[in-house]
Amino acid sequence: MRNFLSLILFLLSISTSIHYYLPGFEGPLPFALETGYVSVGESEDVELFYYFVKSERNPQKDPLLIWLTGGPGCSSICGLLFANGPLAFKGDVYNGTLPPLELTSFSWTKVANILYLESPAGSGYSYAKTPRAAETSDTVQIHQIDQFLRRWLVDHPEFISNPFYVGGDSYSGHIVPGVVQQISLGNEKGLTPFISIQGYVLGNPITNLNLESNYKVPFAHRMGLISDELFESLEKSCGGIHINLDPSNEKCLNDLQAYDNCISEIYVEQILLPNCPVDYVLGDIPQTLRNIKTGRRRELKEFSGNDTPSLPPPSCFTYRYFLSAIWANDENVRKALGVKMELGKWNRCNIQNIPYTFDIDNAVPYHVNNSRKGFRSLIYRQDFCFGDHDMMAPYSSTEVWIRSLNYSIVDDWRPWMMSSYQVAGYTRTYANKMTFATIKALLFQPHIFGGGHTAEYNPDQCSLMFKKWIDGEPL
Repeated sequence: MRNFLSLILFLLSISTSIHYYLPGFEGPLPFALETGYVSVGESEDVELFYYFVKSERNPQKDPLLIWLTGGPGCSSICGLLFANGPLAFKGDVYNGTLPPLELTSFSWTKVANILYLESPAGSGYSYAKTPRAAETSDTVQIHQIDQFLRRWLVDHPEFISNPFYVGGDSYSGHIVPGVVQQISLGNEKGLTPFISIQGYVLGNPITNLNLESNYKVPFAHRMGLISDELFESLEKSCGGIHINLDPSNEKCLNDLQAYDNCISEIYVEQILLPNCPVDYVLGDIPQTLRNIKTGRRRELKEFSGNDTPSLPPPSCFTYRYFLSAIWANDENVRKALGVKMELGKWNRCNIQNIPYTFDIDNAVPYHVNNSRKGFRSLIYRQDFCFGDHDMMAPYSSTEVWIRSLNYSIVDDWRPWMMSSYQVAGYTRTYANKMTFATIKALLFQPHIFGGGHTAEYNPDQCSLMFKKWIDGEPL
């Protein structure tokens, strides 16, 4: 009787829908799409929403990848419709109807089955049933994602034996390595089903908030965003590269204010792009870190499809963000996807409204533990030649924490190729099965002016890189 009741509770904890059509896409979908909810948490009071796209190559044998968007609190639509999924918004001028979708040529689902998960509760269509359940953190996310995966695999036993990987970008750099460790520990403890974890992939990861914060000012100086004099003054007044956040240090605070003024009109995710309006505004990391340390919430502005502000022109890279809010808040879209009726409006990034505790300061120890267990890893940066244009997580900060692992190099720095005549980026492989790769922009790509913060800035190169790595081929 107890086993029967457990089975009933499990069946009630997961709901799925198979989709052959999607509002905004003309004709039947040429790939298999599933959406659904899985209940997790101590009292089954967190409902995590997901999109699942089967591999277009061989879903029975191809790897299964779970993709986590950063934020924390951003929707997995960022992966599905922007970064590495099979659909994207057309670049048409918005005419007041549902934004149309089109197929992409760069989808990672050509070679892998991908679960796009909305985590934590409050992200995308995921939600909590009680105020207490809405309270979350880095470590809570990690445990709930592991719980989600094991429940999802019980409902999808045909994928239990597939090689499994965890992927993400941006703030997911704090979460992905911990999820890999948690899955591994669960396997060792005998949790079922056994997950065939093989490794993980991270793009422009935020790994250590203090480290990334410290490299913002040198980045701004190197890219010519602040003067030599201000840089030298910041180094002197704020304690060098490790910025001193002492509120009694008036000179340091004045210099930081001057620094903030200099970068206030910069689009920090890709500094060469126009600073077009966005659906949310996340402050520069030094300011964000000061807010976190003083207990202040990040200052954000939100937009949803229920609002009617002036959209930026289609030439703006952020234009698609506004289209996503219009699409995701459409009643027919939500009904088609099986979104729960009690859910409120959808925001691409819902950071402001999630009671979140940042309880992992540094994800490097997770990388160390995962390396000791032999897991593969791919860490990639989107760069332009020898300069990086992502100010959210500067290139130099990634280099520093990778060097801190002190692993020997087995394949030293070299170019990897997009074609016989085109360098796609540069790569290096370490003895701990870690591959580090950079991706540079190709000049013939429209509206792309150098590597940015996520895969959506250079999708073709990212797709080729992922295919080679996931298939075990050298870049």
